[in-house]
Amino acid sequence: MTELEKLEAGLPYCFRDPQVDSRKLQAVQGCQRLNALSVLDIQAREEAIRDLLGAVGKNPTILPVFNCDYGKNIRVGDYFLANYNVTILDIMPVTIGNHVMIGPNTLITTVGHPLSPQGRRKSLGIAQPVRIGSDVWIGGNVTILPGVTIGNNVVVAAGAVVTKDIADNCVVGGVPAKMLKTIENDVEA
Repeated sequence: MTELEKLEAGLPYCFRDPQVDSRKLQAVQGCQRLNALSVLDIQAREEAIRDLLGAVGKNPTILPVFNCDYGKNIRVGDYFLANYNVTILDIMPVTIGNHVMIGPNTLITTVGHPLSPQGRRKSLGIAQPVRIGSDVWIGGNVTILPGVTIGNNVVVAAGAVVTKDIADNCVVGGVPAKMLKTIENDVEA
C-alpha cells in the first residue's frame, strides 16, 4: 500500500510522504488565498471557501486566520461560522452540520501520532474522522481530538478538550470535556 492508501484506510502512515504532503501544500495555498481576502468582500470569500472545502452549504463564514491540512475533507452545512484563528486538521473527513458556530482559536484535528518514540521518529501519523452535528456552538479555545462525534444541539464550553463522543442536547466543558447539563432542543419538529 502507498502511504496515502494507508492514511485513507485508517492505518499508520508516513506524514512526510510526497503524496500526503502534496495535499497539505494545496491546502496551504487555498488558505493563503482565503486569508488574504478582505472580510468585507463576502462574495470573494465565499468563492474561496467553496474552492478550498469539499462541500459547503448556504451562507458560510470563515474569518481569518483559517488553516487546514487538506480542505477537501471538510464538509460544512448551512450557516457555518468559523471565528478567528480556527484550524481544522482534516487528514480524514470532518463533517459539520447546519447552524454550527466555532469560536476563536479552536482546533479540530483528525490526526494523532504514536506514543512510541520509535513511531514518532518514523514520522507516523494515524487519523480518524470527526463528526459534528447541527445546532452546535463550540466556544473559544476548544480542542476536538480525532475520532470524536459531537451530537446535535450541543454547546462546548470555552477551553474544553473533547476526547470522547458527546450525546445530543447537552453542554460539555472541562479537560477532558464532560457533560455539565442537558439542554432543550427548541427547534425539533
